[in-house]
Amino acid sequence: MTRPRSQIVSLADTPYYHCISRCVRRAFLCGEDRYSGKNFDHRKHWLVDRLTLLGEVFAIDIAAYAVMSNHYHVVLHVDQACSRSWSRDEVIHRWLRLYKGDPSVHCYLRGELQSEVEFRQLDRIVEIWRGRLADISWFMRCLNEYIARRANKEDDCTGRFWEGRFKSQALLDEAALLSCMAYVDLNPVRAGICESLDESEFTSIQARIHRVASEHDDATECPIPKLMPFGDGLERDREPPALPIGLRDYVELVDWTGRIARADKKGFIPPETPSALSDLKLNKAQWRTLALEIQQEAITMFNGLDKLATKERSRAEKAA
Repeated sequence: MTRPRSQIVSLADTPYYHCISRCVRRAFLCGEDRYSGKNFDHRKHWLVDRLTLLGEVFAIDIAAYAVMSNHYHVVLHVDQACSRSWSRDEVIHRWLRLYKGDPSVHCYLRGELQSEVEFRQLDRIVEIWRGRLADISWFMRCLNEYIARRANKEDDCTGRFWEGRFKSQALLDEAALLSCMAYVDLNPVRAGICESLDESEFTSIQARIHRVASEHDDATECPIPKLMPFGDGLERDREPPALPIGLRDYVELVDWTGRIARADKKGFIPPETPSALSDLKLNKAQWRTLALEIQQEAITMFNGLDKLATKERSRAEKAA
């Protein structure tokens, strides 16, 4: 049964959310469509371009993303403190990058507002926009609606492009966040499209690797979305917010996870456990459980450490 978004998105519990949208009938409308014989790979560029714009406009950070042929994943971080710090003018200029805006706002920008009543009305509009610019539903609406309209125009048709509203999953702790990010970044590897992280096109892990190496894939010609930075794992309340792990540790973690997730995958599995696992106080077996669990968990809430504790209790009871 569909759950209200208000029961799934609770910023008081966590600012991190995993969102998924699938093409209608799960058709390959962003890839090679075997039914029509057409190739729609260029629409993956559209999605990355749009993510780039939305990451600049919204008070929402992109922690990870993966664009596939019939769906995409994105891990988002809502930064309400950032949106509250914006001035009236900054909110207006950000919103006008996406929409035409209210006529009274344009009058304000031309310096034509005079009465106190007009300014109060302006401030009410600005506060509505401020809230929307820190809202996951509006972020996903601005992404999905744009792609659907553009694809339908290209195909000269009407109707649904996405199968329904996007699915969202609250990530309630660091283990859940990192295992979900790794799952998202490994989507092309899981699908057998590529065998290494730097070949995983249209993913955040490839974008991060290329950015660090000061290289860009000429074949994609895509801008790189502004991604949430990695921290050192020590400062939890830093400004601006950062992910609770270092970039080097994360890349090592994703690579190691990709190697252990499939028994038939070629390549050497490093004998040492990534330092990120030690910081989370998880062993290899526990991390493997989390890495696989994120794929099976219902798209509602995922508390990695609680999930592990429940499974381990269940195993202990069975053993007893």
